[in-house]
This record gives sequence, C-alpha cells and structure tokens, in this order.
Amino acid sequence: MMSTTLLCIITMLLQASITVATRIQPLAFCHIRQLGRFHRASSLHLNRILFDTSEIDKSDTSVSGRQESGVDEAPMATVTLPKDDYRTIHIAKILGLHNGDSLRAGTVINPSDEEDEFAGLLTDDATITWLPEGKIKKAEPTKNGDPPGSLCISIPQPPKTYLSTQSSDEGMDDTPKVSLLLALPRPLQLSRILPMVSQLGVDQLILTNAMKVPKDYFGSHIFRKPEVLRGLLMEGLAQSGDVRLPNVHVTKRLKVFVEDELDELFPPEEVVRVIAHPQRRDIDGREVGPAPLRMTDIEFPKSDKPRRLLVAVGPEGGWKEPYELDMFRDKGFQQITLGTRVLRSDVAVVSLLSLAHEVCSKNE
Repeated sequence: MMSTTLLCIITMLLQASITVATRIQPLAFCHIRQLGRFHRASSLHLNRILFDTSEIDKSDTSVSGRQESGVDEAPMATVTLPKDDYRTIHIAKILGLHNGDSLRAGTVINPSDEEDEFAGLLTDDATITWLPEGKIKKAEPTKNGDPPGSLCISIPQPPKTYLSTQSSDEGMDDTPKVSLLLALPRPLQLSRILPMVSQLGVDQLILTNAMKVPKDYFGSHIFRKPEVLRGLLMEGLAQSGDVRLPNVHVTKRLKVFVEDELDELFPPEEVVRVIAHPQRRDIDGREVGPAPLRMTDIEFPKSDKPRRLLVAVGPEGGWKEPYELDMFRDKGFQQITLGTRVLRSDVAVVSLLSLAHEVCSKNE
C-alpha cells in the first residue's frame, strides 16, 4: 500500500514539473529573443551620438542667420529619433539620461557634404527631451531602462557648437594623414573592417579588386545599398568621437586605377606609398628574396608639408606574385611586412593602420 501511494505521489510530481516546464519554456524563449533584439539594436559603443544631415529638423532660419541675429535661446538645430532607434535605446538603457541632461553629439561630414551648413557640427553640450508615447506618461526611461518614447536632441548655438573644419582653419589640422587601399575581403569580413577603419581614421579609402578577389564580392548588399556602407563607417566614428567620414572609392579594375588615377589622388611628391605583403620562407625556414622593410623603416620625402601615407593591403592570400607586387613597385610603392605570418584582413588592416599613424606622427 505504501509503495503504491509513493508511486502515485512521484507520478503527480513528475506531471507537475512537466507542466511547469512546458509553461516556462515559451516565456524563457521569448525573453531570449527580446535580449537578442536589444543586443543587436545596441551593439554600438557610442562615445559621440552622430546624425546624418538628412535627420536634422532644419528650421527656416539658417545657421549664419541665427549667428547674425544673436538668438541664443533657440537651438541651432534639433533631431528627433524614434523610440526603436539604436541611439535612443543607448541613451535610455546605457546612459540613463533624463530631460535636460547633456551629451556629446555631432553631424557627419564627407567631401560631398561640404556645402551643407549642418555638416560637421560638433558639440559636447547637446540636450535631450523625452517625448512619451502610448500609455507612458513620465518623460524619463522606464524602470527596466526602455525609452518612454521618441527623443528630441537639441544642438546648441555657438560657441557651444562648432564646425569640425574650424580646427584646420586655425592651423590645428587633425585630418587623418593615412589612406588605405584595400583588396576587397569577404562581405561579412568587410562589414567588420569598415567600422575599424573609420575608428582609426583614414582620409581616403579605396576598395579594389585583385587577382585573388572573387568578382562576386562586389555584388554584396554593402555596395547595392550605399546607406549600409555609410552606416558602418558612422559606427566607427561614433566610437572614436570624430565626425569626418573617409572619402570612399570603389574600383573593380586595379591595374587601370594604379595606372590612371593613383597619381592624381596621391601625388608621389606628397604621399609615401607602401604595400604590405608577408615575408616568404623556403622549406628550410630561410627568407626568400630581399628582406622587405618594416613600417618604421620607410622613407618620407623631404618636404615642409604634413607627412601623408598610403597603405595597400592585399587579400588574405596575399598579392599575386610577382605580377601585382611588381606593378605596385613600378609606381613607387615600398614593400613592407609584418613578418612571415599570413594574417586575416581585419588583423592586418588594424595593425598596419596603427603603425602608419604612429609613423606619420613621429615624422611630423
């Protein structure tokens, strides 16, 4: 009798646990999906909230008109971000800002935006105003950190806001002195590299074909949708706090670019050209061919102008030997190496750009 009763109790407990597990599992799965959505939405590390000029709620009064009229109360410009924008979520969930709090903000600029008076703005004193939506009445982040609604960001009048180009006009030009010529990597890898490139800072970015680059790489959505490429570059700028986008060139014919366009973009008397390639070794471990230079060994021309540097980085399998290496050498490229290891494109790009900036800084 006892064993039968015990068996019944165990059976009931097992049934209850199965029922509870069945009820809990969908909730847990839903929670995981919500975390996944939030993680994707807030994957950026924002040290400056950046906007495109198209996002600005431009008033009838221009920037110059406001400056001349001496109106300080009204903001120079405002930007309204929707509730589900990654920047809105970052400001609510990570920064936890309330109405009237200030943050660092700016508007991106590239050569095509130079005529836009709102391009290249920088401020450390932008203010926020929450605009509650739906059932939420309080103009502040919710208890779990979600935005209460959309967000209005006000960019103040000068001198709290200034143009990024003002520093160059005053003799403090911090425009990147390094440019990058990159043989196109896999699209997924390119999406990881682009934020790193803009984060480290380059003046010109040339994405090109090479003999070891599959042609279908140029069919990536990154090139079909220019806003995707621009967004990836803005991601890196938001981390670095800068607002200047690199000038991007996409070329499918490397030889034509090197022969016809290279000298115009990078005059040899002003820009040092280097090409990175792994140092080869034979089966006995001895280095093959003349020892290439290291980045710190390159020679700059004697000039009073700032040192500028163009770095050419090949595919993960390296440039085609000897054809592509000879083509670059004929155009004045100095061959450099990071050693005998064959690096992934993202590792090579970050390493070479870091060294290039250091070399330019030391040779100023």
